[in-house]
Amino acid sequence: MSFKDLKKQSKLGSLTAKLVKEVEKMNNNGASGDERTWKLDVDKSGNGYAVIRFLPAPEGEDLPFVKLYSHAFQGPGGWYIENSLTSLGQKDPVSEYNTQLWNNGTDAGKETARKQKRKLTYMSNIYVVKDPANPENEGKVFLFKYGKKIFDKLTAAMQPEFEDEEAIDPFDFWQGANFKLKAKNVAGYRNYDSSEFAAVSPLLDDDDALEGLWKKQYSLAEIVAADQFKSYEDLKKRLEYVLGSKRPAQDPDVYEEDNDRGEAEELVTAAVSAPQTTSTVDKDEDDALSYFAKLAEE
Repeated sequence: MSFKDLKKQSKLGSLTAKLVKEVEKMNNNGASGDERTWKLDVDKSGNGYAVIRFLPAPEGEDLPFVKLYSHAFQGPGGWYIENSLTSLGQKDPVSEYNTQLWNNGTDAGKETARKQKRKLTYMSNIYVVKDPANPENEGKVFLFKYGKKIFDKLTAAMQPEFEDEEAIDPFDFWQGANFKLKAKNVAGYRNYDSSEFAAVSPLLDDDDALEGLWKKQYSLAEIVAADQFKSYEDLKKRLEYVLGSKRPAQDPDVYEEDNDRGEAEELVTAAVSAPQTTSTVDKDEDDALSYFAKLAEE
């Protein structure tokens, strides 16, 4: 662009329009500085549509997904936004603090514990088949972060409820199926209930091309590696700073927090977390993990 064109666009106001469009695009895409991650773009009404394909476990790894627990809440000293050590089956200071709040015998304590609960998310590699809002993403491999609602659809595909439904492995290159991701706004929350799998079909007809995609996948094990988490001591210091006050007296009872199973996923990205003091996992999650463990052994 010449300087003359620059001045002309300035008079027309087109540069401002372009900047606004780019900012909106960055916000909608959840720009987090990680270009590996794909996120569904939604319009101002909260509606969005794309077609993606969940990919197999990366080379050298056993499972096509990892799960991650995190916390995000605000206190007098600012925001606490951290991954939870319960992702590694370890003790976490927020889990312990919430246990104390829950067992202090007050409604206020229980309400605060609920607000500070951990949030469960999953990460998988995906291939973007169709992205109307951002067509430049099509044909590329990304990491995709999703919640329990979508994970339930994956497990339902593998373990259908009725006899006339055929089980599929949604992570399979050849016997899997494209996933039509549909988002809408329901009562202020992001809702994916209308999302569904297409018919079973190979992702691509060329095995060489599929192998190329497989080798482009990102490591999932690295996401939940121990060195990706802060130490218990550092998390405790951050928590105490955010709280701005001393923690309540220790109570011997144990409060196990869990994600609300029927809750729609939030429209905004202020992640709410659901801590847990043990490494106990929901039965549904155990079933899914067992399924993939069996696949890895075969």
